[in-house]
Parts: sequence; C-alpha cells; structure tokens
Amino acid sequence: MNSEKAVDTRIVDPARLPFAYADALNVGDADAVLELFHPDATMHTFSGKVITGHEALRAETVQTVATRAHLTNKPKSTLIGGDTALIIVDWNLEATLPTGARISPTGTTTAVARPSADGSWRFAILDCRRAVGSPG
Repeated sequence: MNSEKAVDTRIVDPARLPFAYADALNVGDADAVLELFHPDATMHTFSGKVITGHEALRAETVQTVATRAHLTNKPKSTLIGGDTALIIVDWNLEATLPTGARISPTGTTTAVARPSADGSWRFAILDCRRAVGSPG
C-alpha cells in the first residue's frame, strides 16, 4: 500500500466518485479507497460476495490491491435527488491471480452515494456485477 496519500477523497460532486475510486485502487491506496465509503457501506463484489462495513471493505480492497489491479471506470449516468445519488458505471478490471494468470473481467456497477458529515460524497451501496460471459 502507498504510504503517501495520492488521491483526493474530498468529493463534492458524486459523479467524481467512480474516478476517485479507480485512482485510489490503481495506486494501491487502500486507505483512500475506504475513505470513499460510509462506515456502514455495503458492497456486492464482482465475485459475488456481499460485504458490509469498513473492516470487510478493507479486507476486500487489500486483496484486490495485491492482484496489482488496474480499474477503468466509464460512468454512464449520475442522478442526484436531495442527499442521495444514483451512479451507473461500466468498468473493466485487470488483475493477476495468485497463479500468475491475468484476468480482465468487465461489468456494470450501480452505486448509491450520500454526503458525509463533512459534506464529501461517499458510497453507501456499491453493486458490482460482472457482465455475462466476462472473462476472469
């Protein structure tokens, strides 16, 4: 993990969350990734696990960082209603398995974000679905 904070996690526009998430993951900054989530956030991972809370999110993030993952997010839409944002993103993840095999799954994420006490937008729910027939 990176000891230097390379990613600004003070997100004032929820449409920027997917970019900040990819930036933090791509530089291996698990702490920055976690700062983008509410403490009680829930994630449906692309591998099918449902996890809740920072401890589980940290474990998942550290595991993903260990694969030398590179995430590309392509936001499709962001809809804001009051203090809730719905974000739809197509993604591609390149990662190396412990066997050395390289995988490149693709999919679509549906996310719900809310502002935190400091006004920064954070993910509350992240539902990462792998595309049918996606490799990896």
